Amino acid sequence: MVHTSVVSETPTGGIRSARLRVESEAVYAGTGAAVVCGIVAFTLFIGRVVPLWGGFSVGAVAAISALVAGIVAAYIGYWRSRHRPGQEWRLRIRPWKFILDATTVALVHAILAAIFTASVFVVLQRSFDGLEVDVIIGTIGVVAAAGASSYLIYLSVSEISTRKMATLLVAFMALSTLASIAAVEDELWWTYHFSQLGTAGDFSAWMFNTTLIVAGFFVTTFTLYLHRDLTTLVERGILVHQWAPRVLTVTFVVLGVMLAGVGLFPVDVNMAVHNGCASEWRRRSRSWCSARRGS
Repeated sequence: MVHTSVVSETPTGGIRSARLRVESEAVYAGTGAAVVCGIVAFTLFIGRVVPLWGGFSVGAVAAISALVAGIVAAYIGYWRSRHRPGQEWRLRIRPWKFILDATTVALVHAILAAIFTASVFVVLQRSFDGLEVDVIIGTIGVVAAAGASSYLIYLSVSEISTRKMATLLVAFMALSTLASIAAVEDELWWTYHFSQLGTAGDFSAWMFNTTLIVAGFFVTTFTLYLHRDLTTLVERGILVHQWAPRVLTVTFVVLGVMLAGVGLFPVDVNMAVHNGCASEWRRRSRSWCSARRGS
């Protein structure tokens, strides 16, 4: 009886132990990022007073710190999470696929952290117009941004699922596109067409095109999780059509490649390729939506 009780409690204890380990590692990642970025910020700000946002500012350094530290934390956390219960299947992924997978997951998390950080400092600057801070306050702001971003990103990538991937994709495209619109210099871009946002030749155009490219590759990463889930449903007899996992995987891969193509070839660089990718992406999306309604 004692042996049976111990065996039944082992899985629960193992899961709890794994979660505590991930939490501890996330704290270490956040602390390490805070220390390193704090030293860099102190070196940059010493002997100066800088604004919260605008040019060389606390917000700019904090956003860059959140981006860089977030990428590092995401890579480490995503790599280590392969050994967690339920994630062992990722150990069988080919190395180049895992590198692409980890890169897109890291970029999406880090870019979201950078956008959120920049937005906070923009709001603070407008709330305290004309405020400039010394090296201590500036360093604290960078430390808080880098530490919190790394901690939260490490936790997020350690619990990746198909549903979370879909949520991240929508949030990434929405927030990054809004950030591009907010930063665009041409206030009348919307009077032409949406692709005009990627032709300005400024930071907003770079952000918009980069968003499409990263989102496209992120869609292809999403297919790894989708294929696994659909294959599991087929094996359990819940999904009748055995061809569904492969067909849907190919469809989403094509969607991702076409979306990345729209960003790689802006309308002012190659209109034919840009329009071709956009048209194919719309056609595939409509086919997918029609298939879902039909089912």
